[in-house]
Amino acid sequence: MPHARHLPAVIGLPLAVVSGVAIPLQSRINGALGQTLGDGLAAALISFGTGLVLMILISLLFPRGRAGLAQLVPAVRERRFPRIYLAAGTIGALFVFSQALTISLLGVALFTVAAVMGQTLSGLAVDRAGIGPGGRRVITPMRVIGVLLTVAAVVWAVSPRLEGTGTTAALILPLLLPITAGILVSFQQAMNGTAAVHYGTPITATLMHFIAGSSVLLLAWLVKLLVAGPPEPLPEQWWYYLGGPMGCIYIGIGALLVRSLGVLLTGLGMIAGQLLGSLALDLVIPTPGTVVVFATVAGPILALGAIILTTLPWNRGLQRRS
Repeated sequence: MPHARHLPAVIGLPLAVVSGVAIPLQSRINGALGQTLGDGLAAALISFGTGLVLMILISLLFPRGRAGLAQLVPAVRERRFPRIYLAAGTIGALFVFSQALTISLLGVALFTVAAVMGQTLSGLAVDRAGIGPGGRRVITPMRVIGVLLTVAAVVWAVSPRLEGTGTTAALILPLLLPITAGILVSFQQAMNGTAAVHYGTPITATLMHFIAGSSVLLLAWLVKLLVAGPPEPLPEQWWYYLGGPMGCIYIGIGALLVRSLGVLLTGLGMIAGQLLGSLALDLVIPTPGTVVVFATVAGPILALGAIILTTLPWNRGLQRRS
């Protein structure tokens, strides 16, 4: 595998947390755009499309982007990694689609809990199987505890918003979609991270992610266009189109970090950032029905504590033997 610089956890984890902050900001922007257009699928397509345009510009204007493009065809032709990794962006499209399809029924809080449960559990499995560029990572008791504490932190943080979502069997099937999407997110990060190593830069991996995701969403939207007709006119406000750049930050940093931190730890850091970003938005730009109580503040703190426990060298000898 080509040489790539390893980042120490003291640098990588803050980067993961910062990139996670972009997720609730992107969700808020895309949600507002979907309401304005009356079409959540169109909003997702615009988000992916603006991200794709930005990544094309970065790939062409920056030397590392051009160098990565030069490695794209040789990497695929020589099968340096499985070609299915080029389709990692379709997982992102599935995640966005699951938001558009189920959030109105489940609510944001329950959707978040379901997706985080899937992502953290699959993060353990992906690291154990060695699918990511960082190789195999042993499942230690502290990593399991870190996963459980992270899920508990998310449940605690969103618990004020879980009231009224219902607990009937009618929610079981809708819950399966965000759980599945969350499970696949870990594989997406591993695939993008592996491709980034072989391209020599996460820029090209992020570009390919947006190409694949935009293609799937465009096809789905065209089908919907034939059935339901066009959405409302595009809004003039510039901030409606920042969802794509937020996604570039999240995907690019994730592809960079999984080699050094592993899929699980990268995901935990991003989840902590997601909780912190959601808290900041609720405090600075609250939406109708926003509730900020003790649990809303304590949840992100517990998530950060879970990350610290997971990174401490409790089982360094066991990991070295593995």
